[in-house]
Amino acid sequence: MHEMSIAVAMVEQVTETPAADGCQAVSAVRLRLGELAGVVAGSLRFCFSLACAGTVLEGAELLIEHVPGRARCEPCGAEWATGMPPQLCCPQCEGGKAELVSGRELQITGLRHADGADGGGAAHHASVQVKES
Repeated sequence: MHEMSIAVAMVEQVTETPAADGCQAVSAVRLRLGELAGVVAGSLRFCFSLACAGTVLEGAELLIEHVPGRARCEPCGAEWATGMPPQLCCPQCEGGKAELVSGRELQITGLRHADGADGGGAAHHASVQVKES
């Protein structure tokens, strides 16, 4: 299950970022997840909760923004939703030279910090730069 390795990497990136320095707890992590990324959202949420144990993210919620797959035809410029499995032949000119415009995202876009042990403190947001792998 590669979702566990992704979850562990996410926790490591969040705990190493300057945005996490000095915070008592992180209550949520926002993630952009592309339809074509090959990641099962439910499995990632489960693995994320396990990977957060014993860290400043313990009990944090994983907020996933789903990004649909889209492609663009190089010859005619048409753009369409790829669906799953992806349709990569142009529905307009039936050409086979398409580029993926979106749908492969796997990016942490922000954090929500909760000050105080009970998590009821003020929340603030911070962006996290994702390391390419």
